[in-house]
Amino acid sequence: MIEVIKHIDDQIDMISMKNEQLEVVVSNYGCTIIKVIMADKNGHKDDVVLGYDDFTQYQTLDAYLGALVGRVANRIKAGQFSLNGQDYHLAVNNGPNHLHGGIKGFSYQVFDYTIEDEHTLKLHYLSKDGEEGYPGDLDLTVIYTLKDDTLTAHYQATSSADTLINITNHSYFNLSGHKENIYQHTLQIHASQFACVDSDGLTTGELKDVEGTPFDFRQPALIGERVEQDDEQLKIGKGFDHPFLFDTQSNQVILTHEPTGRQLIVSTTLPQAQIYTANYLDGRSGKYGERYYARDAVCIETQNMPDAIHLEEHPTTLLKKGETYDEITSYQFKVIQ
Repeated sequence: MIEVIKHIDDQIDMISMKNEQLEVVVSNYGCTIIKVIMADKNGHKDDVVLGYDDFTQYQTLDAYLGALVGRVANRIKAGQFSLNGQDYHLAVNNGPNHLHGGIKGFSYQVFDYTIEDEHTLKLHYLSKDGEEGYPGDLDLTVIYTLKDDTLTAHYQATSSADTLINITNHSYFNLSGHKENIYQHTLQIHASQFACVDSDGLTTGELKDVEGTPFDFRQPALIGERVEQDDEQLKIGKGFDHPFLFDTQSNQVILTHEPTGRQLIVSTTLPQAQIYTANYLDGRSGKYGERYYARDAVCIETQNMPDAIHLEEHPTTLLKKGETYDEITSYQFKVIQ
């Protein structure tokens, strides 16, 4: 069942997608995932994503809690790039670099939407040529589908001119229902390489094997046993804030909280994910009157290579006129007895 449960204003709504296993509350503002309510192994229900009680915080703060991020997720070096012989200049909004689509990226835009059926919510946004400095009218459709224990996000876009695109969702997961931080969460990532970053969080182009490093999650490991290790890249990132390059085509990331029996399986058509241990949460006020600090959640941001326009000979973030960007990420919320 899908229904509008709250009007924030004339344009912005909160919409509930609900079945016997899950309730997912989303907003057409930034396609933001506001709540994911699921049971634990004892039947107790909790909200397993971070968010805000005060909706204006989604509109004014910078942590992108639950938001769709674009036109280009992650960082672009120095906020500039060249395409087809033309130079483009973007907002520099994260140290010396451009981050998550700019000052008013997709996270801060109102999407049109239609409730297609009892499982499907379709959202749409037209990003005009020149918006945040990017070329081309980008026509983006986002389809959220809730079936059984799985929420699927399907992203499709076309552009009137060659442009860049790298869409992700920036939900902060805490399967304990924020009863504790993520140190007792077990993480498994089917990735034998990760991308290094510099002190500003920008990918450097260097790829490292996870073998023999704290980044080796090919077998399940507790986040708390890894995130504080003496490792240069962990120190630079103040924790995990790195792209992991997948070895498999599905079920690439598995997050488990054994005390509650809750498990999240992320499966995507995209080649990698930025794993981020909420290193910069600063004690801000969150849902249910709680405060959010570093390590209170983990983000699994499926995407193409950050700063691909500078790092790849054939950038995976390039969308050519006449072609269609078409990617799917699913989130399966399981309960293990």
